[in-house]
Amino acid sequence: MLISFTNLYNKYKLNIKGIVHIGAHYGEEIQEYVDNGIQKITVFEPLSKNFDVLSERLQNVNADIEGYQVALGSKKGTATMFLSSNESQSSSILKPKQHLELHPDVSFDGTEEVEVSLLDEYDIGDSNFINIDVQGYELEVFRGGKKTLENIDYVYCEVNRDEVYEGAPMVEELDEFLGTYGFERVETRWPETYYTWGDALYIKKEKTDA
Repeated sequence: MLISFTNLYNKYKLNIKGIVHIGAHYGEEIQEYVDNGIQKITVFEPLSKNFDVLSERLQNVNADIEGYQVALGSKKGTATMFLSSNESQSSSILKPKQHLELHPDVSFDGTEEVEVSLLDEYDIGDSNFINIDVQGYELEVFRGGKKTLENIDYVYCEVNRDEVYEGAPMVEELDEFLGTYGFERVETRWPETYYTWGDALYIKKEKTDA
């Protein structure tokens, strides 16, 4: 996360009942969630090696956590993920594009077939915060989670100003889509060295107006 979860939690006085982390990788942020009093956590990570590391980490966390080895999208089925050399931090269902120029030290030499499901098919209880890190596939995940979004108050996700991955939505497209569910982008952080992608926090307007 380019923006510290703890800083966001305190700055916006987030009333988080539970977190859904989509594209959890190794679960690097899990302990920070718990340290801020979050006890209900649901994680999704499709890659087998990543999920093995994630599962081992979750065993040492004192919280109500459920983990699923599955990718999320707008249609059920299977997909090919392009595996990146940086411990799969940049792996995506989408083919890399500008990423190859921005990070020439990162290669995409392998693939892995993964199961794809819909967010709406999972019971996340009263969780109301989504942290999504799916390398340009955000809009497809949201399209498969329209019912879920109705009960979400906060979304933290990557945003793009250029096609870092082929077909990745631009930040304006995410603004428009999430706006139909009452969200507004309240904070955005772009890396200092390049401005093609960044991280953003969206909050439902009823929360910002409260």
